[in-house]
Amino acid sequence: MTASAPETGTTAARPPEDGPGRDPSGAGAAPSARRGLPRLSLLVLVTVVVALAALALGRYVVPPNEVVRLLAGQVIPLDRTWTPVEQSVVLDVRLPRVLLSLLVGGGLALGGAALQGVFRNPLVSPDVIGVSSGASFGGVLGLLLGAGSAAVVGGAFAFGLVALVTVLLIGRLNSGSPILMIVLGGTVTGAFFTALVSFAKYLADPESELPSIVFWLLGSLATATYAKAVTAAVPILLGAAVVLALRWRLNVLSLGDEDATALGVPPRSTRALLLTAVALMTAGAVAVAGLVGWVGLVVPHLARLWTGSDHRVQLPAAFLIGGAYLTAIDTLSRTITAAEMPLGILTAVIGAPFFVLLLARSRKRMWSQ
Repeated sequence: MTASAPETGTTAARPPEDGPGRDPSGAGAAPSARRGLPRLSLLVLVTVVVALAALALGRYVVPPNEVVRLLAGQVIPLDRTWTPVEQSVVLDVRLPRVLLSLLVGGGLALGGAALQGVFRNPLVSPDVIGVSSGASFGGVLGLLLGAGSAAVVGGAFAFGLVALVTVLLIGRLNSGSPILMIVLGGTVTGAFFTALVSFAKYLADPESELPSIVFWLLGSLATATYAKAVTAAVPILLGAAVVLALRWRLNVLSLGDEDATALGVPPRSTRALLLTAVALMTAGAVAVAGLVGWVGLVVPHLARLWTGSDHRVQLPAAFLIGGAYLTAIDTLSRTITAAEMPLGILTAVIGAPFFVLLLARSRKRMWSQ
């Protein structure tokens, strides 16, 4: 189960002979967990560099060396060479925003990579289980009632979990294919909560409530605080810990239910646990940042291109790439225009054509086999 189990994270994305373990010589095969460690180390370095760049760039540019000294000065005693304004900009404004973008981007990307493995489909994203729509309705309901930011976060998280429970209950209604029933349940649940969001927008005051609802639904980290970062960290890191702990089981689960059962991995309970973990991450991300699309769809493909289809390496890579990707997008959103641009617009504008390029590359690769 150690070398040959991680065969396919997304069997539709590559031909069978391209999976890890097929070629003993390693030529053309995805890296093993040991060989993937240097690549993960490089991703950690890239993520740190992107985070430091995000702390330095903006309307008020802080020299990168001062950013590093300022951060180090919070841990070890250093001569103060930075100004009070630089300290306020970096620590009070940008640092909580960067922490939040790393968490939200990493959680959405990791959730998308896990779901693509669970459903054995490279076109799956966290939206497929309806949690994003449920969390959106909870946040919109809090905004509509004017209950404050804490209620918006709490409502988004609560209704995201309600959506998950609904999907799991629908999945038990039929003794047929559990994956098909979960997909259908997610589609129905997502459509239901999307209709509720539309109804809430219809009821909202067009002068005061509707603009804030629309802006929140487009996704933004403009209101990031340390409290929100902690709020997001709890469900996202908890869900990430569960998914990463089960990444070798996801390799086995990707082989199919019959093979997974034969290898000692219970498919139903493992799938339910993974879906719950993904729902935690998705609800936590939507609760603090609104709807941020395309991250959970595009980033897993980037991780797969970089590490191969072995989930032991691919899932950590997806978390790191997702965090760096959303941090870079958020930096662009607050610097390229006078007024801050919602994240959902940039992720769609950048993600959609990039995803088309990935699909074209995959098709060309398949034809060349």
